[in-house]
Formats: sequence, C-alpha cells, structure tokens
Amino acid sequence: MPQFEFDTVLIPQLFWLGIFFAILYFGVVRLTLPKLGRVMETREEKVSGDIDAAAEAKRAADQLEADYRAGIAQARDQARLALADAKAAATRSTEARLAEAGAVSDAQIAEAEARIADLRAAAMQEIETVAAESAVSIVDKITGRAPSEDKARGAARAALAGSSAGSTSR
Repeated sequence: MPQFEFDTVLIPQLFWLGIFFAILYFGVVRLTLPKLGRVMETREEKVSGDIDAAAEAKRAADQLEADYRAGIAQARDQARLALADAKAAATRSTEARLAEAGAVSDAQIAEAEARIADLRAAAMQEIETVAAESAVSIVDKITGRAPSEDKARGAARAALAGSSAGSTSR
C-alpha cells in the first residue's frame, strides 16, 4: 500500500506542510490580526470616550442640582429674614397697627413662597432641559440614533418627578 511507504511520502508531505503553514501564517497572522487589533482599539476608545462624556454630563447635572438646592436655601433664608423683620416691626408697633403688620407679613410670606415656587419651577425646567439634552446626546453617541426631543423630555420629566417625590418624603 502506497500510503504506508513512509520513506517516499513523508518528506514531500512535510515540505507541503511547511509551505502551507507559511502561507497561512503570513496570510492570517501578519495581515488580518493587526487590522482586527486596530478595530478593537478604535471601538474601545469610542466606548471609553462615551463613558467619559456620560460621566461629565452627570457631573454637570449634579452641579446644577447643587446650585438649585443652594438657591432654594437662600430664598428660604431671605423669606425667614423678611418674616422676622416683619414680626419685629409688628411687635414694636402699636396695638392698632398689629393687624396691619400681620397682613403685611402674610403678604411677604405669600410673596416669598411664590418666589420659592417660581425658582423651583425654573430650576426644575432647567434641570429637565439639561437632562433631556444630555439623554439625547448620550443615546445618540451610544446607539447612533437620537431619540425625539419629546421622548427625551418625557423621560427626564418622569425621572425628575420620581426623584423629587423621593426627596420630599425624607
């Protein structure tokens, strides 16, 4: 049987094995793997860039929230100071002016509450806008398709409504 004659078959088979091994090695390893490596590095850089952008957007939103809370606290302090001034003036005034001073202080309280409500509404609107823009940008960068502004704004509004409901129950 010719396949068992190793003295005439082995050397040519080893020769062709070496040739095909060299062709496959240089064809696959030298040409294909570097291209594949570059593609993987590009994808990794894009994903890490998207993650960094999302982290920066979160930092900006956190800063906006901190500014909002500071504005609310300042408005409350101003309202308390205005109320304290009105009460001090009312206690120093005569008995006849006490009713008038009470009306003035009630008007100032209502005005301060209205300002607080206006500041809160304005801040929530700004947060909602920033959150919606950030969400559109992040989803666009990650998926390549930007959602509609209405969907992003609705999602941001829902998330903020859940967040503010949880913060008021504390």
